[in-house]
Amino acid sequence: MKQYLIIENVRSAYNVGAMFRTAEGAGVDQIFLCGYTPTPTDRFGRAQAEIEKTSLGASAIVPWKHVVDCVALVGGLQKTGVRVVAVELTAAAIPLSQYAPNTQAVAYILGNEVTGVTKEVLGVVDQVVCLPMRGQKESLNVSVAAGIVMYYDVLKN
Repeated sequence: MKQYLIIENVRSAYNVGAMFRTAEGAGVDQIFLCGYTPTPTDRFGRAQAEIEKTSLGASAIVPWKHVVDCVALVGGLQKTGVRVVAVELTAAAIPLSQYAPNTQAVAYILGNEVTGVTKEVLGVVDQVVCLPMRGQKESLNVSVAAGIVMYYDVLKN
């Protein structure tokens, strides 16, 4: 099964690096960095130190692409048969444990550390899943949530 990770408007380069490291371990085929999410290299080709540090070299292994328009990216992936799943707490979200992964291809979208996945993107995805929280907090760190969903597919397939 092909697996993609879409990171939309995440500010922290450390979170991005952590997601690259986990994605490499989970066998993610490609990462799409949307909006203002930092990339492993800047426009001059220089390595981004925080991403390089937290990814432990995974940012040089996992293919990635910077995409400005996340809605267009989602539509393009869907046209190729990729099921696009947002990880977000919404009224329409189902718990991850109730989600049946697509055996062909899936792309998980995670959003900004504070505001989450944008409403525009949520309006075009195939499914929204959430991670049930048993404590008092409403959410996990974005890189931790990404790790859970990436490995959910690994464990299910």
